[in-house]
Amino acid sequence: MKYSSIKGMSDIMPSEISAWQKLESTALEVFGLYGYLEIRTPIVEKTDLFVRGIGSNTMVVEKEMYSFKDISDDMLSLRPEGTASVIRAYIESGAYQAEGIAKYVYIGPMFRRERPQKGRYRQFHQIGVEAIGLSDPLIDAEQIAMGDFFFKKLGLSDFTTEINSLGCKKCRPEYNKVFGEFLKTKHARLCADCQRRILTNPLRAFDCKNPDCIAAIKEAPLIGSHLCKECSDHFLSVQKRLNQLGTKFVVNHKIVRGLDYYMRTAFEYTTDKLGSQNAIAGGGRYDGLVHDLGGPNLPGVGFAIGMERVIMLMQASNLAAAAESDMVFFALLGETAREKAIPVINSLRQDGIKIELDYDGHSLKSQMRRADKMAAHTVVIIGDEEVAKGKAVIRNMRTKEQEEVNIGDLARHFVRIEV
Repeated sequence: MKYSSIKGMSDIMPSEISAWQKLESTALEVFGLYGYLEIRTPIVEKTDLFVRGIGSNTMVVEKEMYSFKDISDDMLSLRPEGTASVIRAYIESGAYQAEGIAKYVYIGPMFRRERPQKGRYRQFHQIGVEAIGLSDPLIDAEQIAMGDFFFKKLGLSDFTTEINSLGCKKCRPEYNKVFGEFLKTKHARLCADCQRRILTNPLRAFDCKNPDCIAAIKEAPLIGSHLCKECSDHFLSVQKRLNQLGTKFVVNHKIVRGLDYYMRTAFEYTTDKLGSQNAIAGGGRYDGLVHDLGGPNLPGVGFAIGMERVIMLMQASNLAAAAESDMVFFALLGETAREKAIPVINSLRQDGIKIELDYDGHSLKSQMRRADKMAAHTVVIIGDEEVAKGKAVIRNMRTKEQEEVNIGDLARHFVRIEV
């Protein structure tokens, strides 16, 4: 029987991995400059963590989570997002007692059972950051600027930084009422999900991709004119700090986030290079979430980057080319050559030189084809003739130049190249 991967879940092959590694290393480097420390959480959590954290009326909880009972009848779910898990770990570890303020960065797979399409997968990967214990609008602006800097560090320029305020528990209910009444006047033009959202979560209508819904709410009242003074002041302060940080942004009052815990600041990084899946990252403030999940009443703000979408954008911008290989290939001809080379190869590997070799005694022509296929930058050829002379032939696969080196001097030769 021939097996295939599960629908919406993909393999990442060695030929693709360099782009992923570049993305991950750049994130850890950039976010580390701002004081974010890496955290790793399980991919499986108790289902109730996400129901309480994300919101029972969200599309994620209602339709998209992979949930199941384990052998002890506990309801568990594959994590659909990273924030709830990080907050759970922050509370459970007692980190809030040690200092209160914490900055985390995480990298890993998330799972949502939605219709697979370009830029949207059932197993997808995110890089996320969370700052807990800080209410100053400066941290909102700093995170937004940090994300902007991260994308530019990758070499990307085809993106826009968009911001909004979603209000708070004081002013958003009134806006939800106003917006809900507006949606009722458009009821017949809305999709079934948006019709249902009128009573449960009207803001989510702004995130609907249905063309009829987009047209129906084009003239909808916007939350910007319904903010309370505290939310309005906070949003103005975020914009002021962004200007001080030199980060260009666009105010888009139609930005909403798909998870209930967001309040006040919301932001996205969008592009016109990926079709309908135009958001490559997004996040916002979630004051109250720590308390909702059993911790102290602390504020928080964070965002997550969709790794697959960013890699697609890198590919569109010719920034995802495979890194130049630093592999050395040993072409060994005959048992005598193998006996002579094996200790040398072992020593070189321990000195940090990446080495591959032929294990099956193929011809030199066949071995050279394999070395070329692997994009090895150097081939070391040792046969009976070379062993007799105590020499190895070193061939530069880029320039095709060759030289002879004493077998006993190979370690010094490659260390010199590396330096």
